[in-house]
Amino acid sequence: MNKSAETYRGSFRPVSAGLVTLAVGLGHSVIAVAGEIPGGDTRVDVVYENATFARRDVGLSKFRNTLKVDIDRRLGRRGAFDDFALNLKLRGTFDGVYRINDDEFGKRAGRPVQLENTVGIPGPTVPHGGGLGSPTNPLTAGLAGLPGGGAFGFNSTNPTAPRFNPNEGLAVLGEHLHRTDGGVAFAVPVRPCNVDSRGCIDDYLDADRQELEFPEFNDRWDFIREAYFAGTIPLESGAGLFLKIGKQQVVWGRTDLFRVLDVINPVDFSRNNIYDELEDIRIPMWIAQAEYRAGPTETFDDLNFAVVWNFDKFRPHNIGQCGTPNVILDAGCFLRGMKNLWDNGGTVANFANLGLPGLAATDFGPNQIGVRRAHLPSWSLKNTQLGIKLEGQKSGVGFSLNALTYRSQLPSLRGGIPANNPFDPVGAVDTVPQPHPYPFLIAFDIHFPRVHLIGGSMDLQVDAIKSVFRLEAALTKGEEFPNGLRERLFSESRVFRYVIGWDRPTFIPFLNKDRAFLISAQLFGQHLLDHELEQRPLGKVGMPDWKYNNIATLLVKGFYRSDRVSPQVIMAHDVRARATAIAPSVDWLVTDKLKLTVGANVKVGRGARKFDDCRTCNPFHPFSASPGQGPTDGSLGLGGFEPLGRFRSGPIGMAQKEDELQFTLQYAF
Repeated sequence: MNKSAETYRGSFRPVSAGLVTLAVGLGHSVIAVAGEIPGGDTRVDVVYENATFARRDVGLSKFRNTLKVDIDRRLGRRGAFDDFALNLKLRGTFDGVYRINDDEFGKRAGRPVQLENTVGIPGPTVPHGGGLGSPTNPLTAGLAGLPGGGAFGFNSTNPTAPRFNPNEGLAVLGEHLHRTDGGVAFAVPVRPCNVDSRGCIDDYLDADRQELEFPEFNDRWDFIREAYFAGTIPLESGAGLFLKIGKQQVVWGRTDLFRVLDVINPVDFSRNNIYDELEDIRIPMWIAQAEYRAGPTETFDDLNFAVVWNFDKFRPHNIGQCGTPNVILDAGCFLRGMKNLWDNGGTVANFANLGLPGLAATDFGPNQIGVRRAHLPSWSLKNTQLGIKLEGQKSGVGFSLNALTYRSQLPSLRGGIPANNPFDPVGAVDTVPQPHPYPFLIAFDIHFPRVHLIGGSMDLQVDAIKSVFRLEAALTKGEEFPNGLRERLFSESRVFRYVIGWDRPTFIPFLNKDRAFLISAQLFGQHLLDHELEQRPLGKVGMPDWKYNNIATLLVKGFYRSDRVSPQVIMAHDVRARATAIAPSVDWLVTDKLKLTVGANVKVGRGARKFDDCRTCNPFHPFSASPGQGPTDGSLGLGGFEPLGRFRSGPIGMAQKEDELQFTLQYAF
C-alpha cells in the first residue's frame, strides 16, 4: 500500500459525506412530493456497505464503499390503476483501491517490460521498442531509411516523435497468469486513461481514475439504480393489465450465475467477475413492460402475456478495463493492448520467422495490426430491443415461452479493415491505409451484432423427493465468434444454451440436527451449432470456443443461532477448461442492522490454454509466407496462450491467479 490509512480516511471523508447528502437529499425530495398525495405509503431503506478484498501477490484489490437508498412509494388507486407505485433505488460507490494500491491499479501501475525473443538475437528478450525493425536491434541496425525509431514507424524513446509509445506504465499481456512460452505477447498500458490514454477505446473502455473510483456517477446516470412507475389496470373480464416503465432490471430467467434467458440487461463484470449476485451486477436500462394477466383459464391455472421494450441507448457488458482488479477473461487487457498497437505501434514477442532457430520479437507501426475502433450503435428505433413472453402455470408446473431481438452485449472482432502493409516498400511508413483489406490480417473493428433468441423455461416441484427443478433453454442466431479459418477471422454461429437447476432443503444431522441446509445445484451447457475447427500442420485452426461445454455449480447453505449465522460454500467447475472456483463464506447478522460477511474465493485447475494465434496467417504474401504457403491458405496453426487461448480457459480458468480473502460489512440505518 502506498498511502497510510490516515491519509486515505482523510481523502474519503468528503466523498462519503457527499454520497450521504446526495442520497438522503434525493430521498427526502421524493418523499416530500409524494407525501402531498393523501393515502400514500412510503418506505425508505438506507444501507451502507464496505467490501474489502485482498488478493494473493497483489494486496488490496477492492476497498468499495457503497451507499444504497431504496424508496418505495405506494400510492394506491390512481386514475385507471387500482394499485400504483413509484420505486426509486439510488447507489453511489467509491472504491479506494485506485488510491491505496495505486502501484497495482492506479497512476503508478505498470513498469518497463521485456518481450520474449526466442531467436536469441540480441538476447532471449528485448525491451518494448527493441524488436525486429528497430535501429537498436542488431538484425535491422544496418538497414537504411529507418524513420523515427523503427523500420515500421514505431518510436519508444523520443517524446517529440509523432508515434511516441514509451516503455513505461506497461504490463505484458497475460503475464499474471502464464509465461509467454514461445507464443505472442505485447505490452499493454495499465494506468487509468486520464494518466495514460494509450489503448483507451473511445466510449467503450476509456475510464479515467475518477470514473473507476465512482462507477455510478457517469453520463448514463448509473447512480439511479432504478426509477420506475408500476401499476395494474383492472379489466372487466377479471383480468388485469400490468404496466411498468422506467429505469429497471428485467428478470427473465429462473436460474442464477450463468444467463440463458435473462439477457435483457447488460452486466457489470468489473464489480467482481462472475461471482456477484445478478441483482447487484445487472446494469439497469430504461425499459417499458406491459403484461396482460389473464388469470385462471379453462386450460391453465394461471396465464400471462408480456411485452418488454428496452428503448434505452445500447449498452454493452462492462468487461473491465485493463488495469482494474476484475477484467473478465482478461479480454479488456487484450483489447487495450491491440488498440495501442493500432494507434501507436508496438513490439510483438516471437513473431517473425527469419529462417533461424526461434522467432524474432517484431516491431509493428501504427495502423498495421490491432483494434481500430468500437462501433457502438447509436440510438434509433431499429437499435432498440424487443421481447415477448407467454408465462403460465398448470398443475403446479410453471412455464414460459420467450422471444427476444437484441444486440449482443459482448464485443465481436471483425477483421477485414484497411491497414498499412509494412513490406510495401520495406521500411516505409504509409501515410494512408491501403484501400483494400488484407485477408487473415489481425486488424479489427469492434462490433455488437444483432441477435435473435427463442427459448423457454419451466419449474416443477417434486414433493416425493422434496425438490424443485428449474429448467431453461434458448437458441440464438446472430452471435459472432473468432474463427481463424475465415479471411475476416470471425464467423457467425447459432448457439444452444440450457440450464438444469435443482433445489432441495436437506438435513445433515452431524452438522445441524435442528435446521435443514439448502442445497442448490445447476448444470449450464453451451453448444455452438456452426462450430468450425481443422487440424493444420502446426496445430488446430478455427473457433477457439469449445463446440460443447458444461459448467456445474453447487451451493450448500446452512443456518445457525436462530438463522443469524449462515455459512455457505459455492463451487463452480468448467468441464472443458478443467477449472474450478470455490467460494466459502459466513454471514453473521450481528444485530438487526449490522451484517458481517467473511469469505474467500479460490480457484484451482489447469489455467491458461494454447490455441492458434495467426502468426502463420500470411496476410502480406509473399513477405509473410512460410515455406510452401500460398496466398489464401490461411493459418498453419502455430499457437500460444495469447490471444485466443482465453476462450478455452473460460472466466474461471483465466482467473486462476486471483485468489482472494473477502470481508463485507453492511449497516442498515
